[in-house]
Amino acid sequence: MNDVIIRSSNSKDIAVILGLLYDLGRPKPKTDYDFEEYRKLVTKYAKDSDKIILVAEIDNVKIVGMASIIFLPRLNQTTLEMYIPELVVHEKHQNQGIGKKLINSCIALAKEKKCHRIRLESGNLRKNSHQFYTHLGFEQSAYSFTKYLDI
Repeated sequence: MNDVIIRSSNSKDIAVILGLLYDLGRPKPKTDYDFEEYRKLVTKYAKDSDKIILVAEIDNVKIVGMASIIFLPRLNQTTLEMYIPELVVHEKHQNQGIGKKLINSCIALAKEKKCHRIRLESGNLRKNSHQFYTHLGFEQSAYSFTKYLDI
C-alpha cells in the first residue's frame, strides 16, 4: 500500500471532498451556483470549532478518503460525543486499510477531547460498511428514523 497520511482538510481540498461525498450518494450540484453553495458549506463546516474534516492522502498528493466529525454536547453527559456524519474512501482504494486509518484517527481525536462515545450511522443497504464498523469494535446501538420535509 502507498504511504497514507490522515490530516485536517484545508481550502484546497474542497473539490475532492465534494467528489467523495458524491461517491457516498450525497447530492451533486446541478449548476455552477449549486457547486459554489456546496463549496461554501464545506468551508463554513471546516471553520466551525466543533467540527473537523479529516482527509486520507496517498503519497502527499492524492486524497482518497475523508471523514467529517462533529463534537456534540449532550444534556445527560458532562463530556462530548463525537458524531461522524460522513466517512468515505474512494471505491478504488477500499480494502487497503485507509478507512481503518480514518477511524483510528477519529478515535484518537475522541480520546484527546475526552468524548464519552463515537456515534455514526450507516445506511440499511450498506452491509459491507456494517461489517467494517463491527470489525473495528462498533456495535449497533439504535435505530435511526428520518422524516423528509417538503421545503
